Amino acid sequence: MKTILKNFINGILTIVPIILVIYVIYKTFMFLDGLLGNTLKPYFRGDYIPGIGLLTTIIVITLLGWLSTKYFTGKIIKLIDRFFEKIPVVKTIYSVIKDTVQSFLGDKKSFSKVALVVIPGTEMRSLGFITSEQLEDFYSPLKEHVAVYIPQTFQVAGFTFLIPKDQVEIINVKPEDAMKFVLSGGMTSTAKQKEKNV
Repeated sequence: MKTILKNFINGILTIVPIILVIYVIYKTFMFLDGLLGNTLKPYFRGDYIPGIGLLTTIIVITLLGWLSTKYFTGKIIKLIDRFFEKIPVVKTIYSVIKDTVQSFLGDKKSFSKVALVVIPGTEMRSLGFITSEQLEDFYSPLKEHVAVYIPQTFQVAGFTFLIPKDQVEIINVKPEDAMKFVLSGGMTSTAKQKEKNV
């Protein structure tokens, strides 16, 4: 009985992550393919090939990116950008989305520096990510502070703390490894250690 239970648990540990990854990839593919795919389907008259919508989306985004570097079309895109930034409520949503996308894909990427933060009044430390080092633009008295995003374990949510620069230690750890460490509750490091010991 113990052998059957052990094999069942091994099966879960092996199969569940694979199934979940395949499911997430499938759902992401279907979502991205459907962005333009649903518009294109009527023109294919039942011969629609999955992936055409995704390919078309990539081509359109690439084309718009190229057009944004040209003088005339770049001016039009800047006008649209300014237009969205002047509409009440819309400007808040637009700026959050724009800043978030630029933080991951722009020249000055956020989440590229891993920070070790001391929890006040204790000897405990927490891992976080530097998201902004120039807070004086937001509020001038915060000139000597940095914004540190601290994710929560087993979920996407987290907290943003404004911490004095001298209380933040930048550590030489890959952001991906730090994120995996935090989101897994520290289990990824113990799993790696076990692999080394085998």
